[in-house]
Amino acid sequence: MSDAETHETKAKDVLLSLTADDFSEILKNEHPGYQHERLYVFGKEVVLLKRIGAEKKTVPLYIKFNKLENRFVIVISFHEQKYPLTYYFK
Repeated sequence: MSDAETHETKAKDVLLSLTADDFSEILKNEHPGYQHERLYVFGKEVVLLKRIGAEKKTVPLYIKFNKLENRFVIVISFHEQKYPLTYYFK
């Protein structure tokens, strides 16, 4: 399995493991022409391997989705959190 496939598989596993407890907030889309859309923010702590070596690290992720009216869901952001999130159901 290539590195890209490994990263995609890990990202998919993280997305499928999200629960209501991981939900943080709903934001208005601020891009012109898209203000009617809502963006859904989740946070998830995951254990990842560092790029060099076999050391593991717990990383808090920031994940933002856009759910379109046609039922498609688009991942807008998927990266390490810059700031701690407040969780709605925790």
